[in-house]
Amino acid sequence: MFDAPVESLSLWTALAVGGVVLLGVVAGLSSHPAPDAAGVADAVDRVAVAEYDATATVRLHADSVRLGTHRIALRNDGGTSHATFAFGPITPASPDTPLAAVAQGSSPEAVFDTRTAFETALVDARTADPSWHAAEESLVVRRISWEGSDALIVVA
Repeated sequence: MFDAPVESLSLWTALAVGGVVLLGVVAGLSSHPAPDAAGVADAVDRVAVAEYDATATVRLHADSVRLGTHRIALRNDGGTSHATFAFGPITPASPDTPLAAVAQGSSPEAVFDTRTAFETALVDARTADPSWHAAEESLVVRRISWEGSDALIVVA
């Protein structure tokens, strides 16, 4: 009594529109997950608690990154994820800076003229406002001590 006739044009139109909407929703879903910011923060924390100078490289699966002294955020087509460092603060460094060269293996005395210049670069990097920028392929973290200055430098 309440059945719709199968020959009804409005029924077939409604089914077609519903199918197109469902197809659009499925096509709009991302095919990969959001990046793992917690895993990256854990790797940074492992270097932070090392008893001696240490270095680690972590592969990033992100298009962009925002690195602050206490938090990291990663973003790709799958979404955005955030994590907090348990041990910090860290010193975020941009890829083409002297601090990045130190994080990637150069000795501080080869990059900086004095300990004061090194400490100034550390303070400047820590006080800069974090902003989104294109992510490198991997994140490099290095814990280093030089002439009484200790730093945990992170480049992403």
